[in-house]
Amino acid sequence: QVQLAESGGGLVQAGGSLRLSCAASGGTFSSYIMGWFRQAPGKEREFVAGIRGGSTYLVDSVKGRFTIVRDNVRNTLFLQMNSLKPEDTAVYYCAAKTRGIVVSRSASEYDYWGQGTRVTVSS
Repeated sequence: QVQLAESGGGLVQAGGSLRLSCAASGGTFSSYIMGWFRQAPGKEREFVAGIRGGSTYLVDSVKGRFTIVRDNVRNTLFLQMNSLKPEDTAVYYCAAKTRGIVVSRSASEYDYWGQGTRVTVSS
C-alpha cells in the first residue's frame, strides 16, 4: 500500500512562490509515474504536472512558472510554483500511477492519492 502526504501549501500574494512536497512511503517510489493535480472550488480536478523518469510534463497554464522534480532517494515529489496567480488557487494533490509507462492527464488512471494541500493566492 502506497501512502502519499503533501505539505507546503499556504496563503501567498500574487507573484509569490511556494514549494509543495509529497512524501511517499510503502511502495517503490522510483518506479511510479507521479503527478500533481489541483481542484479549485466548484471545478473538476485537473492535471497540472507529471514526471516519469527524467521526463516532465506541464500543462500550458503553468509552463514557465511551475517545475516538477522528484527525489528518488528521499522518496519525495516536489512542485516548485513561482509567479503564482489568483487562478492557481486550489487544493493540490499528488498522485502515483503504478501501471503503464505513460504520464496520463486523467485522474482515473492514478492509483494512489494524498490528502491534498491548500494553496491560496491573493490578488
